[in-house]
Amino acid sequence: MSFSYPRITVAVAAAACALLAVAGCGSSGSSTGSSPSGTGSSTGSAGSAAPTGASLSVPENAALHAELPASVRSAGTLVAVNTGSFPPYDILASTGGSLSGASGELEQALGSLLGIKITNVTVSSLPTELTGMKTGRYSLDLGPDGDFASREGNADFIDWVTEHVVFAVQKGNPDNITSLASTCGLKVSVMEGGSAEQVLEGQSTTCKQEGKSAVQVQSYQDQPTALLAVTSGRADAFFSSEAPLTYFVNQTHGQLQLAGTSSANGFSKLYQGAMVTKGSPLSNVLLSAMQILFKDGTYQKIMQQSQLQKNMIPAPGLDLAAHSG
Repeated sequence: MSFSYPRITVAVAAAACALLAVAGCGSSGSSTGSSPSGTGSSTGSAGSAAPTGASLSVPENAALHAELPASVRSAGTLVAVNTGSFPPYDILASTGGSLSGASGELEQALGSLLGIKITNVTVSSLPTELTGMKTGRYSLDLGPDGDFASREGNADFIDWVTEHVVFAVQKGNPDNITSLASTCGLKVSVMEGGSAEQVLEGQSTTCKQEGKSAVQVQSYQDQPTALLAVTSGRADAFFSSEAPLTYFVNQTHGQLQLAGTSSANGFSKLYQGAMVTKGSPLSNVLLSAMQILFKDGTYQKIMQQSQLQKNMIPAPGLDLAAHSG
């Protein structure tokens, strides 16, 4: 899920191939262990992030440009970090590393509006990303990243979508998974280090307290490997964000389906957005820029092009998780 920050270092086509379990299409991945450190690699800029629809033309806003930190204005660049493809939000090209998808288009629009170039760097894991942001190596992660009140002590979130957390299962839903409570005794894959993993581990504890078998949590570093665990039978379900799961499930041509779509599955109102370090001078300028893109229709166009209408919110906000009921 977007707050799980998956890592994919191959083309999305190869990722889809992995989901379909075609032999030799990608690495098999591994269950959770120590996260690789990863040094990160440059993956293009806003100028090279090809949109999925018509090119978006957003004029520079001189007042917003002036609100950027002096160091950013001088360099003319912001460094954005990500942990790999997360369709339909982040789609990394196999050559050149350009970023497309909804996040790529939003990044392009923000760069134009602020009068700067946004350069992308891909790292191997969330801990590496957060360390780099704390040391100033990276300025932001456009996400969308999961905004939780527990995270807002260390980061600011400029929220721009909502998300729902569901399951991908074999066709016919053989284990009859209807909600998080249905997972006792099942093998469930999840993205390593994210909140979905924490929720699933919490459910495993609940299962044991109720005298039931624990959830067998399988943690992976990328979406295709986690989905491959389901298609190969190593896992009974994959627990993640609905938007990317829908994208990947559709590419299995009926081999997988979604389940638990009518349940909260351990989450309340789930906001996601761009993430910067707590108190960053970028927080307010990014919020102001988002407000402009919402008002002029750019945001709506981007979301519609990626078929993310159900994830749209009326207006962007800062740290909305702390204010949600």
